[in-house]
Amino acid sequence: MPALCESLSFRPCEDFSLGLEEEVLMASPSSLRPYGGTDAVLALVDPVAGTITGEVSDGVLELVTPVHGRVAEAIDVLGGLRAEAGRHVSLLGAGVHPVWRFGDVRLREGARYQLIGDSMRALMRQTPHCGVHVHVGMPDGETAVRACNGMRAWIPLLQALGANSPFWYGRDSGLASSRSVICNSFPRAGVPRAFAGYDDFAATVAELQALGDCPDYSFLWWDVRPHPRLGTLEIRALDAQSSLDDLAGLVALIHCLAVHEATAPAGRPASAEGVRELCFRACRDGLDARLWLDDGLRPAREVAYRAVALAGAYAADLGCWEELMLLRRLLEQGNGAQRQRRHARAGGMRVVLRRLADETLAPALRRRADDTTTPGVQTMTIHGEGRFHGATGVAA
Repeated sequence: MPALCESLSFRPCEDFSLGLEEEVLMASPSSLRPYGGTDAVLALVDPVAGTITGEVSDGVLELVTPVHGRVAEAIDVLGGLRAEAGRHVSLLGAGVHPVWRFGDVRLREGARYQLIGDSMRALMRQTPHCGVHVHVGMPDGETAVRACNGMRAWIPLLQALGANSPFWYGRDSGLASSRSVICNSFPRAGVPRAFAGYDDFAATVAELQALGDCPDYSFLWWDVRPHPRLGTLEIRALDAQSSLDDLAGLVALIHCLAVHEATAPAGRPASAEGVRELCFRACRDGLDARLWLDDGLRPAREVAYRAVALAGAYAADLGCWEELMLLRRLLEQGNGAQRQRRHARAGGMRVVLRRLADETLAPALRRRADDTTTPGVQTMTIHGEGRFHGATGVAA
């Protein structure tokens, strides 16, 4: 094992900028069942802003925004990328396709994908999975690691909020996020330990590289990781979302929390064992999970409202107050996993697929002018198990 890390320079990124990568499933226009042919679709698309590329599994598109300063700008670009791809194939925003058959996976060509397939074997051929990767710019490597350490404790909540894959292989998995379970079966996955500093992170990368199956840090599929080449902290905890409004709210929360963890004094890191246990509860139970808050277990919604209150202190400066407030609807009406189950009860898998497709290509809703609130975050408090109240006029 290498005792000293090799050089892994961190590219500084100013102003806590934002970038998004969203993976979406391709579906047959008629049946909405899984649809291959990623490369054929890529040959047709011509986005105005951002890029559309493929992923390791055929039948998955990755939509990538440029660097932005505000959540609204990034979400607008994602909406345009969805619309452009949707001109050529139906899309489903979900962690996994609800009816994809187990093992019916074709990996795309390329040296990276070949190495992934060879090293992970059947694990990579369970079913394609789709997530959202949120990049927040960091001024230096030490700040990125401090933010990474702090964000570890928020990953269970983000998984609970963003859960959107209750069905797999045509049946109910009993989980809110089956994607998270699939991802955690991979090597170098889950939530990493807390690092003593950037040199500790770089030494860990060097150690894993020396073991042979990890050529560089991009083969670390952690739920949160520094991304030295881009100069960001990358948060990878969310299932792909069908609703752009849900996604906007979740990204706003992540943006604010990442800035908080980058700038606030570092606290005692959450234990690896505790975080792992809470992550399982979150992917199993979603918004019905009980997560840790202060000195005990609390309903996930209560933890979420506390997180929103904390995030509100940063939302005005980051220009994402209205997007952050979109989480109210998610918390009151349910996340993607809960909507999928409601649709299944209403009309079976046919309705689940139809609603996923319709939501994925629906534009983000804009809040009415009379519903816009002034972000007087200093007076916002949380009552009971999650109710907004304060001089801002925000009410659940």
